[in-house]
Amino acid sequence: MLVILGILCQFYFKVWQFGFLKIGLLFLTLLLFLLIKHRVLNTLISFFLFYFIGVSSVYINNDLNYDNHYSNHIEAHQLTFLKISKVLKPNRYYKKFEAEVIQVDSTKTRGKILLNISNSDYTKILNVDAVLVSKLEIQSISKSLNPYQFNYKTYLEKQRIQEQIYLKEQDYLIHQSSQNTLIGYSDRFRNKVEKALKKYNFKANDLAVINALLLGKRVNISKDLLEDYANAGAIHILAVSGLHVGIILLILSFLLKPLEQIRNGKIIKTVLIVIFLWVFAFIAGLSASVIRAVTMFTFLAIGLFFNRKNIVLFSLISSLFFLLVFKPLFLFDVGFQMSYLAVFGIVILQPKIYKLWKPRYMIIDKFWQLTTVSLAAQVGVLPLSLYYFHQFPGLFILSNLIIVPVLGFILIGGILIITLALSNSLPQVLAKFYGKIISLMNNFVSWIAKQEDFLFTEISLSLSMMFIIYLVIIFWIYFFLNRKPRRLIYLLISIIVLQGFVLYEEHQKRNKDEFIVFHKSRNTIIGERRGASLSIHHDLDSTFINQLNAITAYQVNQNVKVNTVENIPYIFTFRNQNVLVVDSLGVYRIGDFKNQIILLKQSPKINLERLIKELSPKQIIADGSNYKSYVKRWKATSEKLNIPFYDTSINGAFILKN
Repeated sequence: MLVILGILCQFYFKVWQFGFLKIGLLFLTLLLFLLIKHRVLNTLISFFLFYFIGVSSVYINNDLNYDNHYSNHIEAHQLTFLKISKVLKPNRYYKKFEAEVIQVDSTKTRGKILLNISNSDYTKILNVDAVLVSKLEIQSISKSLNPYQFNYKTYLEKQRIQEQIYLKEQDYLIHQSSQNTLIGYSDRFRNKVEKALKKYNFKANDLAVINALLLGKRVNISKDLLEDYANAGAIHILAVSGLHVGIILLILSFLLKPLEQIRNGKIIKTVLIVIFLWVFAFIAGLSASVIRAVTMFTFLAIGLFFNRKNIVLFSLISSLFFLLVFKPLFLFDVGFQMSYLAVFGIVILQPKIYKLWKPRYMIIDKFWQLTTVSLAAQVGVLPLSLYYFHQFPGLFILSNLIIVPVLGFILIGGILIITLALSNSLPQVLAKFYGKIISLMNNFVSWIAKQEDFLFTEISLSLSMMFIIYLVIIFWIYFFLNRKPRRLIYLLISIIVLQGFVLYEEHQKRNKDEFIVFHKSRNTIIGERRGASLSIHHDLDSTFINQLNAITAYQVNQNVKVNTVENIPYIFTFRNQNVLVVDSLGVYRIGDFKNQIILLKQSPKINLERLIKELSPKQIIADGSNYKSYVKRWKATSEKLNIPFYDTSINGAFILKN
């Protein structure tokens, strides 16, 4: 916990800014103090040491703290060398890549950047380890412009990416480089496998799922199929993670069990399991999620070798510590959080839940084991899942009961399919049979997803509430493992705290008023919030407004009811503040309207200097419906006359609060 606290403090508050040398000196000082035989002092120093390990790991992993970061060297018209480190999922307009800035002119540099290449200009296929030479115009990454929307800028910062560039094909040359990485070799191997599989006429969705399950490549899965897996509570099937690696570990442990009968057989078995796990990681692309999962189960495999009490839990904690020391920003990855919480739930809870009932028949017992595993994992991840995704698939047990038992056969069969396809000896009938199994799985998932009565969506859960729910779960597990009166008291207190916080949040919601000018390119959206109700005034199509992410994000996060109104009044009143809306007609002489807020929309052709002299506004707002050239001119005029100017395309949504 102290390591995690240190990571959070350094990432958000930059508590350490004193350089690398002083990190070493402080560590050395702490270790010397540990030589003093004083119990209380040693305990305090140990606590601080673990905290400082978290702080220093973030500082050391931050490329911006190094003198050779590209931002310290790059200038206009300099030749810059970019090395592709990851191929990202493209959008409608751009192919996207994660790239390392390895050299500026003749200076070796470091630092990641987001590379965007226009789809219309993308004719040369770029793979991992490709090196591009170009003259860069670096741009900042835009933050989220509306409240509670996904913040891509923050997400990339947690991937150590601070800036981005846009290139056309004529803007760069591909440099011949012999410096290949292990990830690059893995990427080329996966491309070769994908090319070999395409010869066997798999259906598009089936091939996409095969690539996701075996190669860790999800970029070709259709949006509808992804939504079906998410709504069925089976999205984890498509991401090579702890589930896949755990199943492979179980299969390998079973297949290699006869080795235990020979001398040093357990050591040989453990070594072979670790080797095979990392071979699978290579096949699956050595992505961050795969490396995390294989590292976790490598520690677990080694822990199982010792076969001691609580060794599994100790192995998990050790792998968690190891990963966070070397890759502290893994902490902010949703997959990392959910993987460990699910496994901790299984390790701690599943044996106790399983003991509640002992089926007489083996087949029922196996299904009961799977059910208890799914329940224990769901207890571990449910609050986190509700916080991030705001939905709960009620049929997750059914989907997992059917899919998980056959997933092992799918993975082993997939490795066989890959081996035969690469050697051009895969029989078409076998490929067709394997494709049929994948197709049946996809159809089953789609059927589960269509049972909408069992899919609970738009669930609002705040960060504070999530932590309190986890507090209740921890005390419930604490009591469940050993039913003592004192533990029951702790559980009841935590439930009372939860109830109190529910009442507090409800009170806050019903007493919250806001006036919001949302940012939407080419359109105007204005929200008036009164307690638990949000009225939306807009000029969009009525069917489109209900699907707009800016509105649904606010609605779900704040748990309010949305009413849409297809007209925008010229005057809004919020508390004692009036807002005058000036649209394309340019009408603003409406009674005595001095010292108020002016909202400009739909690019009115007005003389802003004259408007300011007549109305003396407190502030001027320009929303996303205006021409950028107009907004630029208005901003200059406002600054000249010392009037605060707010541009939603830069500053994000404008919000007045009570």
